[in-house]
This record gives sequence, structure tokens and C-alpha cells, in this order.
Amino acid sequence: MTASTIVGVIGSGAMGAGIAQVAAAAGHKVVLYDSNPTALEKAKNNLTATLAKLEEKGKIPSAKAILDRMTFAERVNAFADCGLVIEAIVEKLDIKQAVMAKVESVVDKACVLASNTSSLSITSIAAACTVPSRVIGLHFFNPAPLMALVEVIPALQTDPELVLQATALMRTWGKTPVVAKDTPGFIVNRVARPFYGEAIRIYEEGLADMATIDHAMTTYGGFRMGPFTLMDHIGHDVNYVVTETVFQSFYFDPRYKPSFSQKRLLEAGWLGKKTGRGFYDHTAGAEMPTADTNEEKAKMIAERIIAMLINEAVDALHLGVASATDLETAMTRGVNYPKGLLAWCDEWGSEKCLSLLDALYNEYHEDRYRASALLRKQAMGNKKFV
Repeated sequence: MTASTIVGVIGSGAMGAGIAQVAAAAGHKVVLYDSNPTALEKAKNNLTATLAKLEEKGKIPSAKAILDRMTFAERVNAFADCGLVIEAIVEKLDIKQAVMAKVESVVDKACVLASNTSSLSITSIAAACTVPSRVIGLHFFNPAPLMALVEVIPALQTDPELVLQATALMRTWGKTPVVAKDTPGFIVNRVARPFYGEAIRIYEEGLADMATIDHAMTTYGGFRMGPFTLMDHIGHDVNYVVTETVFQSFYFDPRYKPSFSQKRLLEAGWLGKKTGRGFYDHTAGAEMPTADTNEEKAKMIAERIIAMLINEAVDALHLGVASATDLETAMTRGVNYPKGLLAWCDEWGSEKCLSLLDALYNEYHEDRYRASALLRKQAMGNKKFV
């Protein structure tokens, strides 16, 4: 894959259009395909407006030059000359498999097929293809033109050379690639689960309300958004589904158990900011609840959630999901954490992290709070991760 590679993108939603914009801005000819002509026209209009604003602000030299490199197609055979095709469609395995198989029937044997899935098995997607060695995961983060991180995920069948090519290509696109093992949620959507899940657990237990938990995580924890604000921003149709997918994919490991509180929001259609209601009321004129700013309470909340996040990162390292460097990069560049979780553990000391988790386990006797074997080993040896 080189600068002359024609890039195809399947799906003209926000993510697909964003990836197409990134590829075209990097100098590639791009084919953006969608079977829905209305959606495709909307994407074209949105891209035209977005690129015009970027040119006006001096962030790109020519909106027209980028648009001229883009073709908007309603037929899959438009991918015939592509050297890379990235699917960015609904998070349903059977649909992704069917689309990949269809695309494979029209592209050259050397064409690389990539999936932008956030949590589904790349190996399963590759298995639907006659040449599974050319399938790889390229997980961009929304919005793709702004977010630097891209998770590169080889399937069991992926040609190892393709991993090197994909990471190199992402760098030419101005992205920061990290390599993740093909396990549920990859790096970010696996490690970040306690940020949401443990916050909801604290709320459901009545230990603190949503505003107080958000306050604790932004003031004491240093996060840009609290978990409830962020879930409303992401949308519960996205965040809850990822949680449920990871939970099921991990054979119902209690560490990733979804919450009824969030499920009920999804069932009610209260998806967050996009619908005006979520954990918070986002309708015009609605007053946001006031947080309890007690420092001791804020510290308790933040330390409990951060300890869970650290444990998840340590366990991901222990199980070879990614290197320590890629784990730290993924969480700081992918979800803008104030610092890498392994570095955070070193700052606190493994003993403190282990003590917090063991106290929770002793109180609840739930596997949710089991400490990683590597964290325990680090604490016993007084070792650092980074």
C-alpha cells in the first residue's frame, strides 16, 4: 500500500465519511460507497461543507483538490481498482461478513480488506473471505479526521507483513497506530469499560449521584469529561452496545457486565445529547444537577474507578493484548486520558492499586474486583511498568 493506492470506503455515515476524508486529504483517490443514495448524497454535501470550512480557516490548502480525489458510488463494482477497502458499517458480524465477501468478488487478489469494527472479531470477519490473509482491522476513532489513534488488529489469518504495511500507511495519514491482539474490544474499548461500568455501579449503589461522580472524575481524576457526561455524548445506542458485545464475547466475565440503568435508557430511546435525554436532561432550559464537591468523597470515587481502569490495563498487558507503549498511547491518544494507566499505577505504587482492589473484593466477593495476577506480582516485587 502506497500513496498511489486507491482507497475504498464502505458506508457513508459519520465514520465512513470521516475515513474517506482522511484518506483523500492524505493524497489518495477515494471511492466512498453506500447502497443508500440518500445517505451518500448527504455525506457528499456534509464533506463539501466541512472541507470548505477547513479551507476557510487555513487548515487545508484546497477543499476542491480533496473533493476531486473522491468518487461517490452506489455500486460495489466501483471498488474494482482499489488496493485497500475499509468497511465502516453497522456493528453486526453477519452483515460485515456478507459485505466483505461481496467486495472480495470484485477487487483484485492483492487488494487489502480492512474492518473498522470497534469490538467484533477480525478473525471471524476474515473467515468469510476466500483470501483471509489480506484481512486486517483498522479501528479509527470518531471523529476520524480529528482523532489521532488507529488500532491495527491482525486476524489469526492475517499476513504478518500486512501489519507492518498498515501501521506505516496510517503514519502517512497522520495517524498514531497501535497494534492490538484480536480480543474483544481490542485495547481502548476493553480497558475503558470500568470508566463507565464502575461509575454506574457507584451510582446504582446510592454512594453518589451522577453529577458528583462526574465532578470527582474531572476534578480529582483529571479527565476531560465525567463518565455520565461522556456516555450521553457518545450515545447509549453506541456505548451500551459495545459494553454488551464485550461482555458476551468474554464469556460473560463479570468485569464487563452491563448495567440495567443504561439498558433502560436505551429501551426508552433516551440516547443522550442526540435525543435530548440520557442520564442528564439536555433539553433547552433544563438545569444540570449540582454536584457534591466534598473532597473526601471525590477522592474515594475517583480512586475506585481509576484502580479498576489500572487493573484492566495491567491485565491487558499480562495477557499480551498490546505492548506497554501501545497501551499507554491508546488510552492517552484514543480517549484522551490525562495519563497512561501503567504510568498512573507507577505513580501511585502497585501496592496502593492492589490494596484498593483487594478491599473491594473483600467487601463484595465478586470476580468483578479480582486483581490481575501481574498487578499482584508487581506489588510483591515493588516493580514499575514504565
